Amino acid sequence: MQRLTQFKLWLATRWVVAAGFMAAVMLALVPVLESAFALPLLLIFLHNPGYMIHQVEEHTGDRFRRFANVVMFGGREGLTTASVLVVNVGAVWTLNLGALYAAAFAGPGYGLIAPYAMVVNAVTHIGAAARLRRYNPGLVTAILLFLPLALVTITVIGREPEVSLAEHAAGLGGALILHAVIIASVALRLRRLDR
Repeated sequence: MQRLTQFKLWLATRWVVAAGFMAAVMLALVPVLESAFALPLLLIFLHNPGYMIHQVEEHTGDRFRRFANVVMFGGREGLTTASVLVVNVGAVWTLNLGALYAAAFAGPGYGLIAPYAMVVNAVTHIGAAARLRRYNPGLVTAILLFLPLALVTITVIGREPEVSLAEHAAGLGGALILHAVIIASVALRLRRLDR
Protein backbone atom coordinates (compact mmCIF):
# COMPACT_ATOMS: atom_id res chain seq x y z
CA MET A 1 0.00 0.00 0.00
CA GLN A 2 2.83 2.40 0.83
CA ARG A 3 4.47 1.72 -2.54
CA LEU A 4 1.21 2.51 -4.32
CA THR A 5 0.95 5.79 -2.39
CA GLN A 6 4.57 6.62 -3.26
CA PHE A 7 3.89 5.85 -6.94
CA LYS A 8 0.81 8.09 -6.97
CA LEU A 9 2.82 10.92 -5.42
CA TRP A 10 5.67 10.35 -7.88
CA LEU A 11 3.24 10.36 -10.84
CA ALA A 12 1.31 13.39 -9.55
CA THR A 13 4.49 15.47 -9.37
CA ARG A 14 5.85 14.45 -12.78
CA TRP A 15 3.04 13.82 -15.25
CA VAL A 16 2.80 17.42 -16.49
CA VAL A 17 6.52 17.57 -17.28
CA ALA A 18 6.18 14.18 -19.00
CA ALA A 19 3.26 15.53 -21.03
CA GLY A 20 5.36 18.46 -22.25
CA PHE A 21 8.23 16.16 -23.17
CA MET A 22 5.95 13.66 -24.95
CA ALA A 23 4.22 16.46 -26.86
CA ALA A 24 7.60 17.70 -28.12
CA VAL A 25 8.63 14.18 -29.20
CA MET A 26 5.30 13.52 -30.92
CA LEU A 27 5.46 16.85 -32.75
CA ALA A 28 9.02 16.08 -33.85
CA LEU A 29 7.62 12.99 -35.59
CA VAL A 30 5.08 14.97 -37.64
CA PRO A 31 7.33 15.50 -40.71
CA VAL A 32 7.93 11.75 -40.93
CA LEU A 33 4.30 10.86 -40.27
CA GLU A 34 3.08 13.43 -42.80
CA SER A 35 4.61 11.35 -45.57
CA ALA A 36 3.02 8.13 -44.29
CA PHE A 37 -0.40 9.26 -42.98
CA ALA A 38 -3.35 10.62 -44.88
CA LEU A 39 -4.29 14.12 -43.69
CA PRO A 40 -7.32 13.03 -41.60
CA LEU A 41 -5.19 10.51 -39.71
CA LEU A 42 -2.37 13.01 -39.17
CA LEU A 43 -4.86 15.52 -37.75
CA ILE A 44 -6.25 12.91 -35.33
CA PHE A 45 -2.66 12.08 -34.30
CA LEU A 46 -2.08 15.75 -33.44
CA HIS A 47 -4.84 15.69 -30.82
CA ASN A 48 -2.71 13.92 -28.21
CA PRO A 49 0.23 16.34 -28.35
CA GLY A 50 -2.29 19.18 -28.60
CA TYR A 51 -3.93 18.01 -25.39
CA MET A 52 -0.54 17.57 -23.74
CA ILE A 53 0.41 21.18 -24.55
CA HIS A 54 -2.95 22.27 -23.11
CA GLN A 55 -2.31 20.19 -19.99
CA VAL A 56 1.02 21.96 -19.46
CA GLU A 57 -0.77 25.31 -19.42
CA GLU A 58 -3.64 23.96 -17.37
CA HIS A 59 -1.90 21.81 -14.76
CA THR A 60 1.63 23.16 -14.21
CA GLY A 61 1.92 23.74 -10.48
CA ASP A 62 -1.48 22.06 -9.96
CA ARG A 63 -3.05 25.29 -11.22
CA PHE A 64 -6.34 24.03 -12.58
CA ARG A 65 -7.20 21.80 -9.62
CA ARG A 66 -6.45 24.60 -7.15
CA PHE A 67 -8.34 27.16 -9.28
CA ALA A 68 -11.41 24.94 -9.61
CA ASN A 69 -11.48 24.02 -5.93
CA VAL A 70 -11.08 27.62 -4.71
CA VAL A 71 -12.94 29.66 -7.33
CA MET A 72 -15.56 27.29 -8.69
CA PHE A 73 -16.20 25.00 -5.71
CA GLY A 74 -15.92 27.55 -2.91
CA GLY A 75 -12.88 26.03 -1.23
CA ARG A 76 -14.18 22.46 -1.31
CA GLU A 77 -12.02 19.75 -2.89
CA GLY A 78 -14.23 18.81 -5.83
CA LEU A 79 -11.14 17.84 -7.82
CA THR A 80 -8.55 15.62 -6.19
CA THR A 81 -5.04 14.93 -7.43
CA ALA A 82 -6.16 11.39 -8.24
CA SER A 83 -9.18 12.56 -10.26
CA VAL A 84 -6.99 14.96 -12.25
CA LEU A 85 -4.65 12.07 -13.10
CA VAL A 86 -7.49 9.73 -14.05
CA VAL A 87 -9.12 12.30 -16.33
CA ASN A 88 -5.99 13.68 -17.98
CA VAL A 89 -3.69 10.68 -18.21
CA GLY A 90 -6.21 7.86 -18.12
CA ALA A 91 -9.19 9.19 -20.02
CA VAL A 92 -7.83 11.90 -22.35
CA TRP A 93 -4.64 10.21 -23.53
CA THR A 94 -6.46 6.88 -23.92
CA LEU A 95 -9.38 8.50 -25.75
CA ASN A 96 -7.07 10.19 -28.26
CA LEU A 97 -5.01 7.05 -28.81
CA GLY A 98 -8.20 5.05 -29.27
CA ALA A 99 -9.50 7.65 -31.74
CA LEU A 100 -6.26 7.36 -33.72
CA TYR A 101 -6.54 3.57 -33.90
CA ALA A 102 -10.23 3.74 -34.78
CA ALA A 103 -9.53 6.26 -37.55
CA ALA A 104 -6.63 4.17 -38.87
CA PHE A 105 -8.39 0.81 -38.92
CA ALA A 106 -12.11 1.60 -39.23
CA GLY A 107 -12.09 4.92 -41.08
CA PRO A 108 -11.56 8.60 -40.26
CA GLY A 109 -15.13 9.15 -39.08
CA TYR A 110 -14.51 6.77 -36.20
CA GLY A 111 -11.88 9.13 -34.81
CA LEU A 112 -14.19 12.14 -34.58
CA ILE A 113 -14.56 11.87 -30.81
CA ALA A 114 -11.07 13.41 -30.49
CA PRO A 115 -11.85 16.76 -32.14
CA TYR A 116 -15.33 16.94 -30.66
CA ALA A 117 -13.86 16.39 -27.17
CA MET A 118 -11.50 19.30 -27.86
CA VAL A 119 -14.40 21.53 -28.91
CA VAL A 120 -16.42 20.64 -25.80
CA ASN A 121 -13.38 21.26 -23.59
CA ALA A 122 -12.67 24.61 -25.27
CA VAL A 123 -16.29 25.72 -24.95
CA THR A 124 -16.17 24.77 -21.26
CA HIS A 125 -13.07 26.91 -20.69
CA ILE A 126 -14.52 29.84 -22.65
CA GLY A 127 -17.87 29.55 -20.87
CA ALA A 128 -16.17 29.53 -17.46
CA ALA A 129 -14.10 32.58 -18.42
CA ALA A 130 -17.21 34.44 -19.57
CA ARG A 131 -19.19 33.50 -16.47
CA LEU A 132 -16.39 34.29 -14.01
CA ARG A 133 -15.02 37.19 -16.09
CA ARG A 134 -11.49 35.98 -15.55
CA TYR A 135 -8.78 33.70 -16.87
CA ASN A 136 -8.89 30.02 -15.99
CA PRO A 137 -5.91 27.68 -16.42
CA GLY A 138 -6.10 26.18 -19.92
CA LEU A 139 -8.05 29.04 -21.51
CA VAL A 140 -5.28 30.26 -23.84
CA THR A 141 -4.58 26.87 -25.41
CA ALA A 142 -8.30 26.12 -25.55
CA ILE A 143 -8.78 29.17 -27.77
CA LEU A 144 -5.52 29.23 -29.75
CA LEU A 145 -4.93 25.49 -30.14
CA PHE A 146 -8.05 23.43 -29.43
CA LEU A 147 -10.59 25.32 -31.51
CA PRO A 148 -8.44 25.65 -34.67
CA LEU A 149 -7.14 22.05 -34.58
CA ALA A 150 -10.53 20.55 -33.77
CA LEU A 151 -12.48 22.58 -36.33
CA VAL A 152 -9.94 21.89 -39.09
CA THR A 153 -10.04 18.17 -38.22
CA ILE A 154 -13.85 18.05 -38.23
CA THR A 155 -13.93 19.91 -41.57
CA VAL A 156 -11.27 17.74 -43.24
CA ILE A 157 -12.79 14.48 -42.02
CA GLY A 158 -16.27 15.73 -42.92
CA ARG A 159 -15.14 16.07 -46.56
CA GLU A 160 -14.27 12.37 -46.74
CA PRO A 161 -16.99 10.71 -48.82
CA GLU A 162 -17.41 7.71 -46.50
CA VAL A 163 -17.92 9.79 -43.34
CA SER A 164 -21.56 9.93 -42.27
CA LEU A 165 -23.59 12.34 -40.20
CA ALA A 166 -24.06 9.45 -37.74
CA GLU A 167 -20.28 9.35 -37.20
CA HIS A 168 -20.30 13.08 -36.45
CA ALA A 169 -23.20 12.59 -34.04
CA ALA A 170 -21.43 9.66 -32.34
CA GLY A 171 -18.23 11.70 -31.97
CA LEU A 172 -20.06 14.67 -30.48
CA GLY A 173 -22.24 12.43 -28.33
CA GLY A 174 -19.22 10.56 -26.99
CA ALA A 175 -17.45 13.83 -26.16
CA LEU A 176 -20.53 15.17 -24.36
CA ILE A 177 -20.95 11.93 -22.41
CA LEU A 178 -17.27 11.98 -21.36
CA HIS A 179 -17.58 15.55 -20.07
CA ALA A 180 -20.92 14.77 -18.40
CA VAL A 181 -19.33 11.84 -16.54
CA ILE A 182 -16.50 14.10 -15.34
CA ILE A 183 -18.96 16.78 -14.18
CA ALA A 184 -21.18 14.19 -12.50
CA SER A 185 -18.24 12.67 -10.61
CA VAL A 186 -17.21 16.11 -9.33
CA ALA A 187 -20.82 16.93 -8.37
CA LEU A 188 -21.12 13.61 -6.53
CA ARG A 189 -17.89 14.28 -4.63
CA LEU A 190 -19.08 17.76 -3.69
CA ARG A 191 -22.40 16.35 -2.48
CA ARG A 192 -20.54 13.85 -0.28
CA LEU A 193 -18.37 16.64 1.12
CA ASP A 194 -21.46 18.71 1.96
CA ARG A 195 -22.99 15.97 4.12
